Amino acid sequence: MAGCLAFLFLAFLAFSANADVSFDCGASGFYTDENSIVWMGDEDLFKESQAEVVQSSNTISHVMSTLRVFTTRKKNCYSISEGSGSLLLVRASFFYGNYDKRSSPPSFDMHIDGNDWATVKTSLDQLVYYELVYVSKGDTTSICLAQTQPKQFPFISALEVRNLDSKMYSYLDPKYALFLRTRVAYGAKETVRFPDDAYDRIWVPAVVGSGITSVASDAIIIDVDNAPDYPPQEVLQNAITISSTSDSISLKPGFPDQEVSVYMNLYFSEVTQLDTTQNRSFKAYIDNKPVSDPIIPPYGEVTEMFINFTASSNTSFSLVANPGSTLPPLVNAMEVFYISDRLADGTNIKDVEGLSEIQKAFSNALQEWSGDPCLPSPYTWEWISCSNDTIPRITALDLSSFDLSGELPDFSSMDALVTIDLQNNSINGPIPDFLGALPNLKELNLADNSFSGPIPPSISTNKNLKLVDLHNNSLSGPIPDFLGAFPYLEELVSGNPGLCVSSKSCKPTSTDGSKSSPTPSSSSEKSNKLPIILGTTIPSSMISSAIVAFILHHRRKKAAIAAITAG
Repeated sequence: MAGCLAFLFLAFLAFSANADVSFDCGASGFYTDENSIVWMGDEDLFKESQAEVVQSSNTISHVMSTLRVFTTRKKNCYSISEGSGSLLLVRASFFYGNYDKRSSPPSFDMHIDGNDWATVKTSLDQLVYYELVYVSKGDTTSICLAQTQPKQFPFISALEVRNLDSKMYSYLDPKYALFLRTRVAYGAKETVRFPDDAYDRIWVPAVVGSGITSVASDAIIIDVDNAPDYPPQEVLQNAITISSTSDSISLKPGFPDQEVSVYMNLYFSEVTQLDTTQNRSFKAYIDNKPVSDPIIPPYGEVTEMFINFTASSNTSFSLVANPGSTLPPLVNAMEVFYISDRLADGTNIKDVEGLSEIQKAFSNALQEWSGDPCLPSPYTWEWISCSNDTIPRITALDLSSFDLSGELPDFSSMDALVTIDLQNNSINGPIPDFLGALPNLKELNLADNSFSGPIPPSISTNKNLKLVDLHNNSLSGPIPDFLGAFPYLEELVSGNPGLCVSSKSCKPTSTDGSKSSPTPSSSSEKSNKLPIILGTTIPSSMISSAIVAFILHHRRKKAAIAAITAG
């Protein structure tokens, strides 16, 4: 979907490449917080949502005091303009704060670019946040919230997107995402983030267990240039260790019961200048088996170690001193991610491009529909239908009664469409010729609009087109021969006074002998009757009765005309 989600973003979401974005959801305007982060409100991004204020008595940051809640649609999305292939850190924060006075924190799903991200489980009075590292698939990245339980409405307190250096987390395959499990600064006394971390990662102090000692580094400067993921100096100025080389440091990230694929980064920096009689050397162990080369932390610098393994709640991870080491192991910081399933490529690019044209033409009615239109499959946009292919195709457009006005744009790239229903709108202008050229189109309903001009020849030559409804428009010209094959022809073209039964009757001769053309009506009144559904299976007895009734009606009509003429 590279470069094809342009239809998702709104003008006020168009940020330059490599720009960081911070939304204070439910707020308005701009402000700078105590960490020098510039926040913007999202009040103009959604029409069908509510901004709410939390009721919590707890001391909270300003950004957590408001939220945005979504009570309509299956999913609602924020769309951020970023360059295709950008390495992003995306963080979504949720603080319920009993905003609705129901004391019932909701649960709901979150997606990124049509892929499952997390099932969000909010807390009555505690902040929860979810973070991932992700390579953007297109020029726009969408983060969506989807309702999964009745009366449990999705909400969000803050959304942050940070651009990372392209060389960071280099073991990440772009076909996968990294879901943050934990990021800790061992021995730190407070949380570290921007501006200390240039990429605004949040490093939280670790809870130190019994037998573990916190130690501070006496290095004035710690060089991080040799670490590919650029940990901030502040998380390396402290570490944890143990008292004896016969003991080990056991790290417990809190793996789930089911097995997951783990992406782990560990950071090591010696806290003091060792003399010639001292040395510190150790290895990482998983389930009591060594999984690393000897680790020797450098003083004034940092060593980073990456490990990829499968783990569950029964998996143990520890640091154990090597034989001959005079000092026990230590560790300064750790990041643990779960690796996602393979990411979907998204809806077919041709269909996304076609939807982009439709949304631009009818932006007043369709502006807020964003995110991947087909994926995940339970959350397909309500007015389209999609195939079950790995890369889905859009097979139907149902935009009836959407209050659309203006001319139809060119969405001929959507060549998998089988059904198009645009009835009961205010669409004007000519019927586009490309509609008749769509190779898979079977049903076309353009009734109760303001189309004008002749029916395109491409429609009359399309043998695949079985259902057509054109009544109540301002069409003109002869009725194409192919329409004669349809039952209820009068219903199909009713409300189109400019249409003629044949080419001869479309060119009546005036009193001076010149040819005149029919004049289409300037406007058409909307019909309240249900459109004729062609192709429905009808019992043969009903068809016979209809034919007899039609013949009798036709004969009576001719007799009445003859009587009037005679009178």
